[in-house]
Amino acid sequence: MKRSIPRGIALFLFCGIFLPCVSAQTADPALAEGQRLLEEARTTLDDGALTAAQDYFAKLTQQHPDNAPYFFELARADSYRSSGLSLRGEKKKAEHALDDAIAAVQQSLKLEEKSADAHSLLADLYGRKIGFGVGMFVGPKYGPKVQAENKRAQELDGNDPRVMASLGRQYLEAPHMFGGDIDKAVASFRKSIELDPKWDETYVWLAIALRKKGDASGSQQALAEALRLNPRSVFAKSTAEKR
Repeated sequence: MKRSIPRGIALFLFCGIFLPCVSAQTADPALAEGQRLLEEARTTLDDGALTAAQDYFAKLTQQHPDNAPYFFELARADSYRSSGLSLRGEKKKAEHALDDAIAAVQQSLKLEEKSADAHSLLADLYGRKIGFGVGMFVGPKYGPKVQAENKRAQELDGNDPRVMASLGRQYLEAPHMFGGDIDKAVASFRKSIELDPKWDETYVWLAIALRKKGDASGSQQALAEALRLNPRSVFAKSTAEKR
């Protein structure tokens, strides 16, 4: 039997939106190698691949404690590790990995506060804390933090596709009384895609938003594009299975 990813877990798969482009301009071979490992991990959510990426960046941060990008990538690795653990039903370990991700990106921001991507990632991680939380006070505790981090990210770079995607998830997941707005979510995801049409996970989030809006045809089209860009994506495949 195929296993689909529950919506709460899906909230955490957004973290792949923060994959910096690796190109000939990359000046750090160690960073590029780690991003290669992380690309495999975020695509497959395989436990071995997730562990390899997390271990790789954990060692880099130990060797280079003043390197903000290494802590940022460690946070991404921990975020995907949490997703994989959640998918396997290991909630306590998943939440622990989520806390590790938050700590790592907070350290990255201590070293380089003017990173729009890092603020957006932190906003998404706080949103995931709401998904894990139990009780009526979890939303009021982390909801304002999500908004504050996304606001700061927009101040730093309002035309960053990752910033727009994170804002879309805020609109998608928040209750209506706290600013949730499906139309704004769709618009934010479309803007993110306009800025970066090659990032497959944004298409999956657009598909989720369109499905919630009642646009089944548009949702299917977005998923088809996500799978065209990344045929092995567990996130896209699982979302496609949920009709």
